[in-house]
Amino acid sequence: MATRRAQIVGTGLVGGSIGLALRAQGWHVSGVEADPDRAAAALDAGVIDAEGWDPDAEVTFVATPVGAIVGAVVEALDRTAGLVTDVGSVKSPMLGLMADPRYVGGHPMAGSELEGVAGARADLFDGRTWVLTPVPGTDDAAFAALRSLVASFGAEVVSLAPEAHDAMVALVSHVPHLTAATLMRLADGRAAEHGSLLRLAAGGFRDMTRIAAGHPGIWPDICAENRDAIVGELDELIANLGEVRRIVADGDRVALVVWLEQARAARLNLPARYARPDLLSELRVPIPDRKGEVARIATLAATVDVSLADIEIAHSAEGDQGVLILLVET
Repeated sequence: MATRRAQIVGTGLVGGSIGLALRAQGWHVSGVEADPDRAAAALDAGVIDAEGWDPDAEVTFVATPVGAIVGAVVEALDRTAGLVTDVGSVKSPMLGLMADPRYVGGHPMAGSELEGVAGARADLFDGRTWVLTPVPGTDDAAFAALRSLVASFGAEVVSLAPEAHDAMVALVSHVPHLTAATLMRLADGRAAEHGSLLRLAAGGFRDMTRIAAGHPGIWPDICAENRDAIVGELDELIANLGEVRRIVADGDRVALVVWLEQARAARLNLPARYARPDLLSELRVPIPDRKGEVARIATLAATVDVSLADIEIAHSAEGDQGVLILLVET
């Protein structure tokens, strides 16, 4: 059997982890990196097998900074005949490219305070959510192949419309980072007055501010590309802080307990990733055998909060009907 071939554009933390995950499954991985030192580091770390573009790559993962993703995706589509995806945390800039059936937007919700290829590890995506953003023109075979591949990294795959993705990550990813950084800056300022303050920082403070240790260089692009959604969620956060400030200032014990209980219940209800086959059921859905149907069903499933563990397409030998075989969490 011929060795399967993939490539990554950008060999940092996420790109490097994808390379390691692919190589662990026997793929030949090429790496495209503008910085020769980074390319050499990726080779030395065993993240890639070779440097440079591979025209025979079945799949290309673009893992550059957000501001460079569009150009890198365009180049990857031009240089290869395989499918192309990216790992950017903002999808709106990619809308113009989504008409290409070989491109499927993606965003693994995984990271680390560690920077660059030195922090890469093959299990980075295990148990993490990986969002795919298909559109009606997305090729069903390309979508299914990419979905299967990223699921093999241990990720839970969720399909969302690009606009919905950007609105959601503003709340659950972008604003939390800015909030953690704000809290850390506040504490740092107080520490200048009280030298022992940061020594008092216990687990709760450290948990809340852990992500503030992430590299700041990626955030100007993210905040520029997803500005409206981020500003809107910051306004909501400020309004909520204003509400709890009023409750505390008024000394309203009952309202404070209600406010905290609502937060506690929501936190306890955060979904946990399934791991047991007996918690999955097979569902067969007849679909027209035409482009975009798999993406439509997958996106609909995410809209109604149905978790899909796997997708298989059974094409009809005759006629224009097919069957979509879904493994769903029960």
